[in-house]
Amino acid sequence: MLGDFIIRLLVLILGYTYPAFECFKTVEKNKVDIEELRFWCQYWILLALISSFERVGDIFISWLPLYGEMKVVFFVYLWYPKTKGTRHVYETLLKPYIAQHETEIDRKIMELRARAWDFFIFYFHNFAQAGQSTLIQAFLYVLAQSVLFSAAAAANQQPTEPNVNVKTRSPVETESDPHSPPAPRPLNKTLSALRSLEKQPSRGRKWPPPTP
Repeated sequence: MLGDFIIRLLVLILGYTYPAFECFKTVEKNKVDIEELRFWCQYWILLALISSFERVGDIFISWLPLYGEMKVVFFVYLWYPKTKGTRHVYETLLKPYIAQHETEIDRKIMELRARAWDFFIFYFHNFAQAGQSTLIQAFLYVLAQSVLFSAAAAANQQPTEPNVNVKTRSPVETESDPHSPPAPRPLNKTLSALRSLEKQPSRGRKWPPPTP
């Protein structure tokens, strides 16, 4: 486990960090050397292709003995000033193959780009339709729930109907019923009766009685 970590660290430093620093110094020179700048451009082209293919290639060849060590040595071989293997690999292997199949590669790239765009449009259209139908269903569900809630609230707030079995009794029925208590006499009639009694003459006695 520690050996694998050290190999990855060496690849990161010797394959990416140090070449990036050397490329930076080349670009920032007052008088840029075209050949040196071209060398670093070729190096990064090779490194990009190697990084792309090693994602799949590591699955099949990473079991080889000293695979990590060979990768570190190869990266150093590409940029080391005495070897400068980048020019040899680029001029003898990569450049002839790319120049021979450049037109076909461009056509494949255009086809893949068109297919990717069609694929994106197709799935975006389906996703938009699915999202629209889901949104409509959710809106209808919320609307139905609100209607049910309003109906339940209205049913709970309805006034209670009067009891038709309870029979109200009229004043005439109350007077004819001997068991019913006597109705209270109006106050005006009582006062009138008292006044009429005062006006009547007393029979054989004086009112008020004489004081002894």
